[in-house]
Amino acid sequence: MKKQLAILGSTGSIGTQALEVVAEHPDLFEIYTLTAHNNADLLIEQARKFEPEAVVIANETLYKKVADALADLPVKVYAGAEAIAQIVESEPVDMVLTAMVGYAGLYPTIRAIKAGKAIALANKETLVVAGELINELALEHKTAVIPVDSEHSAIFQCLAGEMHNPIEKIILTASGGPFRTFTRQQMKEVKPQDALKHPRWKMGNKITIDSATMMNKGFEVIEAKWLFNVRPEQIEVVVHPQSIVHSMIQFEDGAVKAQLGTPDMKLPICYALSYPNRLKCHQPKLTVEAYSQLTFERPDTEKFPLLAYAYEAMKTGGNMPCILNAANEVAVSAFLAGQIGFLDIAALIEKTMEKMPFIQTPVYEDYVKTDEESRIMARELIKHLS
Repeated sequence: MKKQLAILGSTGSIGTQALEVVAEHPDLFEIYTLTAHNNADLLIEQARKFEPEAVVIANETLYKKVADALADLPVKVYAGAEAIAQIVESEPVDMVLTAMVGYAGLYPTIRAIKAGKAIALANKETLVVAGELINELALEHKTAVIPVDSEHSAIFQCLAGEMHNPIEKIILTASGGPFRTFTRQQMKEVKPQDALKHPRWKMGNKITIDSATMMNKGFEVIEAKWLFNVRPEQIEVVVHPQSIVHSMIQFEDGAVKAQLGTPDMKLPICYALSYPNRLKCHQPKLTVEAYSQLTFERPDTEKFPLLAYAYEAMKTGGNMPCILNAANEVAVSAFLAGQIGFLDIAALIEKTMEKMPFIQTPVYEDYVKTDEESRIMARELIKHLS
């Protein structure tokens, strides 16, 4: 039986690479549904190639365009956020790859978990915003949550056969982004086009900016806490510019295990979709000669304060990570639109975290309200930064 996949965010970087994996293994995988937010043209192209049972375009104004383009195929077309949340519950779906960007990925992931679907998680914000809730639901519904991020996939792979051995420390590696060697003054002059040039990884705009600010690594720290049941002080970040060591684990006896590979997302995508098996993938293989020197250094949290804010939010708990995420999404959008400067991203997030009401034990409705109100607060604060 082929594994039936629902790919949420099929037109993004992770989604398109996941479809390449599916195309390489048509005997193992079949697409049940594809979803996109605004990229109707690519969604139509993907639907014509893979002929899923259904597609969903989140932007309802694009429904007619998609429906008309696929009218000659037996592909159902739906629109809107609620349709995405409903389609993941479809009985034939075996696994949901959540590759949507931002907070929008939380609700359909919750619906998929409640429906008992295995989750291949590429949406960091799901665990950043509501990690405790997601873990409780996954346990209640006996649902597997398999990480797709290269760093968390690396930890997951290092833990294979080691689940009975306590972790002393998780070491998450970071490329350092394009501004690792910049001074604060140089960073003040950074424009969106500069920040979108990542030295190692090809990613979507939002995650590329998050990498440049090191907010992405902060999110991964919070995500690691929930994925691997560790305390904040057990998670360490090291800058590794070559991006070959994807992450490491140190056990109580001092042994360190690392997972290495070329900077290519197809390997962790392939591993998540096929777990516990490994499939032949066609991405470039690692050669020792090409990477004879691997370097590691401590992150500079004075230059990159968002990493420190993420640790602070994680230690505070409650709805603070939700505030952090909402403020970051607003700040990144404002930076890309030229409304604020690169260094203003951190300033805006810090002020939003200071001003928003704290809730120690939030339920789902609290996360929804916190996200909405944090965005309003952040947008209001932008007026004072402009």
